Amino acid sequence: MAKKDEEKPAKAPKAAGDKADKPKGEPKAERAQKKEGKKEPKAAAGPSTPQPRDPNYKARLKVRYATQAAPNLMKQFNYKNVMMVPRLEKVVINMGLGAAVGNPKIIDSAVEEMRAITGQQPTICRSKKSIASFKLRENLPIGVRVTLRRERMWEFVDRLIGFGLPRVRDFKGVSPKGFDGRGNFTMGLREQIIFPEIDYDKIDTTKGMNISFVTTARTDEEGRALLTELGMPFRT
Repeated sequence: MAKKDEEKPAKAPKAAGDKADKPKGEPKAERAQKKEGKKEPKAAAGPSTPQPRDPNYKARLKVRYATQAAPNLMKQFNYKNVMMVPRLEKVVINMGLGAAVGNPKIIDSAVEEMRAITGQQPTICRSKKSIASFKLRENLPIGVRVTLRRERMWEFVDRLIGFGLPRVRDFKGVSPKGFDGRGNFTMGLREQIIFPEIDYDKIDTTKGMNISFVTTARTDEEGRALLTELGMPFRT
């Protein structure tokens, strides 16, 4: 037994860089650093990220109505109460697409264009009954509609009067014959390309639309005076 013990070589001293000499926490720290180095920095939020609306924000046309249009209407019609002054309740935009019976893809492009113009998801209108002479079946998509209220309504009317109507070809003013006898006004547009949100190179066909202004006016005279104060260029 003594010989066997003598034949065993003595163990060499451990090197300074050996694993045994490293502190226990060092490998974990190195791994954590490597993982952090592999991670890519997060991209900054781009313009497509939805930003919260400022609670104090007011549309420009709404401010004009409160500071200029309402006082002028009170003087013109001798209203005794501010609540008697006519105001805009909502704006309804309707796009009829009879060609969608033969080409259903027109509905998809109309939805995208209406969303770009109004900033709101439109509703698809469907046929209520079948008409054989028009090759129309029941429940087929034949139109797109959007109802705007509050801030979106004021912003749309502002863009329509300030940017859209001046781009109409051979524009001579809006016809005042679109009143319904109760202060509401409806006008038609032949092309959707008058709005700056529409890319002319991406449209497939030109689409017309009807725009209805629903007001609290009791007569057509009051409704016309309201829209005139808001900047609607009526034909004389």
